[in-house]
Amino acid sequence: MNKETRNKLRGIIVQCRTLLEKSVSEVLQGEFGIHASGLIESGDRMVHLSHEDRRYREQVLTHLQHIESFGLTPKAAIGQLIREISFTHLNRLCAFKMMEKRRFIKETMSRGLKSKGFLLYLADHPGDEKLWSGGEQELAYRRFLESLGATLSTEIGVLFSPRDLANRLFPPFRVLDHVLSLINAPELEEFWVEDEAIGWVYQYFTPKELRDQARKESQAPRNSYELAFRNQFYTPRYVVQFLAENTLGRMWYEMRRGETAVAEECRYLVRLPHEIFLAPREEPKQENHGFDKEGLKRSVYVKHRAKKDPREIKVLDPACGSGHFLLYCFDLLQTIYEEAYEDAELGALLKSEYRTLDDLRRAVPALILTHNLHGIDIDLRATQIAGLALWLRCQRAYKELGIPTEERPRITRTNIVCAEPMPGEKELLEEFVEQLKPRLLGQLVRVVFDKMKLAGEAGSLLKIEQEISGAISEAKKLWRGVPKQEQMTLFHPEKLTEMDQPSLFDLTGITDEQFWQEAEARVVESLREYAQTVTMNGRGLLRRLFADDAAQGFAFVDICRKRFDVVLMNPPFGESSKPSKTYIERAYPRTKNDVYAAFVERGLNWLASGGRLGAITSRTGFFLSSFQKWREEILLKEAHPTVFADLGHGVLDTAMVETAAYCLEVAR
Repeated sequence: MNKETRNKLRGIIVQCRTLLEKSVSEVLQGEFGIHASGLIESGDRMVHLSHEDRRYREQVLTHLQHIESFGLTPKAAIGQLIREISFTHLNRLCAFKMMEKRRFIKETMSRGLKSKGFLLYLADHPGDEKLWSGGEQELAYRRFLESLGATLSTEIGVLFSPRDLANRLFPPFRVLDHVLSLINAPELEEFWVEDEAIGWVYQYFTPKELRDQARKESQAPRNSYELAFRNQFYTPRYVVQFLAENTLGRMWYEMRRGETAVAEECRYLVRLPHEIFLAPREEPKQENHGFDKEGLKRSVYVKHRAKKDPREIKVLDPACGSGHFLLYCFDLLQTIYEEAYEDAELGALLKSEYRTLDDLRRAVPALILTHNLHGIDIDLRATQIAGLALWLRCQRAYKELGIPTEERPRITRTNIVCAEPMPGEKELLEEFVEQLKPRLLGQLVRVVFDKMKLAGEAGSLLKIEQEISGAISEAKKLWRGVPKQEQMTLFHPEKLTEMDQPSLFDLTGITDEQFWQEAEARVVESLREYAQTVTMNGRGLLRRLFADDAAQGFAFVDICRKRFDVVLMNPPFGESSKPSKTYIERAYPRTKNDVYAAFVERGLNWLASGGRLGAITSRTGFFLSSFQKWREEILLKEAHPTVFADLGHGVLDTAMVETAAYCLEVAR
């Protein structure tokens, strides 16, 4: 996308945001007595509301109570709610536009009330056709959009959730019509067919002026929201390709010993002249040593890389934003799956499950999202966008295969998670942990909830898997120091009191080593069970919000416990947010001076044997003395560089930073 189109898009998205936020704020205040200032009018004054509207107002107030439980003021909670609802509306409208342009759905947006898809909908829905004929065209169109969203909710639940407050808090049609006219600008018509289109919408939703103001007021981000929008910079396609091709692409190239279409498809894949692939125990041949008459090395030996079933190849972007890296990896993985099907070593298992190559091709989009691609971000809006982008990519794959819309496999799962705290309602947590036996299990779950408080600030840098292991180790150490029941009979009762040591943990009921062998799995399983359990009663909505957040928290814990073959990232740079500063200084003493350096350290820790990391970051780490430990102890000891590109200034759109793109490999 050229600069002129980017500038046009930026202006349009900022206008859309202003219109939607003003509209949502006005509806909240005018209809429901909820003011942006934080003032909430008494329910006794809401005599104009219907019974259904009163129920909705209570839902909004419950949501605000839930947001405030994370430590926000009433004004800040309402501001966050307005932003979230506005962005959800914009994302949905842009999603409809992209689907329409790709012909996944009938015309919905381009001509508003005259769109063909809307007119066909009216023909099939007499009640809404009656609204249309009776002069309520705007209400009929809104119900059409709601119906379309409901159809998509089973696959893109994070964006079209039937429980989302945006479903009821709809902007007036005059605002919607204005937003539609902006989205339908002729200059952007071709833009909406691009996979990355929704990512640009995400970047430009936060105006540059807000970033500049935040930096002026504080050098370090004051919270996770600032950290997120300060670092919303689109990664150019060629950088994405360079890093993905020299990590995921290169690994498959080595597994196949160069016999792969990836070698030709990947224009940025670095291949050295005369590469020779060694068998597992093969030694280099002596005659290939030395240099030719031009002074070039005769051959380069490449270590054997064991082949893997493509379903076992795992990719992570720990600061995924709108999912650009994951989108390109999707393309590479399509080739990898097809080649694996015909591979002498890998094909047998795939062929036993998929009778023909066409059968596998139909299954591949869902397999990629289920098994291969993983993403983490601290911004819930980003995970909303990334999930949508990957779903759209799957639909394009189905279309290229000629599969009619009604016959396409449903995409119901992605591994895109938001790093956010576990829910803050203490009484609901206590209610849950009291059910767990032995009591220590509940206490360990409580520790996880406590450690997760920083998830929204530290994001992927929170080593939650280590915190779980550490808590279990501490409890086990205490248990081993407590006299066993049969030993206690040797002492008088008064001596037993002296021996009791105060502890954070209740070790009652743990009599053997078996518990400790299963402890971590039981803690994680307890989190999973709670995340999947929603108890509906008089406080049903609050419980559901609590359970939804617990599910998101567990998903984050689950990803943090995995190991990956590839980690790709365009991480935030600069200082950490103020709330996470103390933790990051303690957890990353060698890389605490800049968030991007800590992300690289964390990424390497996630890699499996022989795994590769690709990153675009500031280039300062390669020459400033303050990064000496990062270079010497991490880049050269814990991994080794494989490719490096010094890109300089002007790569990340408006970011005032000189960048470098590089790949690292950990020992095999």
